[in-house]
Amino acid sequence: MCSVMSSVKPVQRALALTLRLRTNTEASSYSAAQNRRVCPGVSAGEAPLKPFSRSYCSRMALHKGLLFRQLFETESSTYTYLLADTETKDAIIIDPVLETIDRDLKLIHQLGLNLKVAVNTHCHADHITSTGLMKKRLVGLKSAISKFSGASADIHLAEGDKITFGKHYLTAIETPGHTDGCMTLVSGDQSMAFTGDTLLIRGCGRTDFQQGCPKKLYNSVHQKIFTLPDQCLVYPAHDYLGWTASTVGEERKFNPRLTKSPEEFVNIMNNLNLKKPAKIDISVPANLVCGIHEV
Repeated sequence: MCSVMSSVKPVQRALALTLRLRTNTEASSYSAAQNRRVCPGVSAGEAPLKPFSRSYCSRMALHKGLLFRQLFETESSTYTYLLADTETKDAIIIDPVLETIDRDLKLIHQLGLNLKVAVNTHCHADHITSTGLMKKRLVGLKSAISKFSGASADIHLAEGDKITFGKHYLTAIETPGHTDGCMTLVSGDQSMAFTGDTLLIRGCGRTDFQQGCPKKLYNSVHQKIFTLPDQCLVYPAHDYLGWTASTVGEERKFNPRLTKSPEEFVNIMNNLNLKKPAKIDISVPANLVCGIHEV
């Protein structure tokens, strides 16, 4: 993982430019998707689909008393998840993105929620988290990330730690491989797993930067995620082909990479030859300081 820059001023200037250009988001989203020859989690050589407009996606709550929203950011194809206790209105948000902070805060306000924790599944390389800026706009909000991420946060999570909101909670499970600080967040009854970049739908995160290790990722999925119940819903941090959710049973059976032997998997991951993420030089330094910056 990249180390924190001794001076974040260059990053701040780049971030300010990014925000000034935000009005052209839709056009840049289309261009980025058209130019992306191979996406993480997609078999090498497979042509990308045309981008689709999917800025807001809602999934029905699985349990009485649980509010659940799946949100989408088009440029980096990132999913953000909002979960809340419908009685207490306490809520958490997973993997919020800087470009969609206004949308997310508007929804939180409309639903009358009290956002308690903003958690990142890992230190992202393809987008900047909105966690730091969100903390400035919501009194009492705390940030959370793995203690192995190298990133600053109010809460540094370790194996088995619980993030509570009302009577509900998510358990943090360490699933390194894409990065050392990757975590999967599992609902208390093991019906939902937020897998970050570790396990994507019919794919997985790349392992060629930020301490990436295909052997670690393979073991994380097989020893941690694939031991969850078959019907446990899989909600990843990204999707590039239109999927919104999967299940542990489906991925154990159909994932084209993770159904291979460990040796075959390592060979696949070591020969993807993917392009460097366009925003990695900006995103990683910013995310190491919780996305906090002056603009």
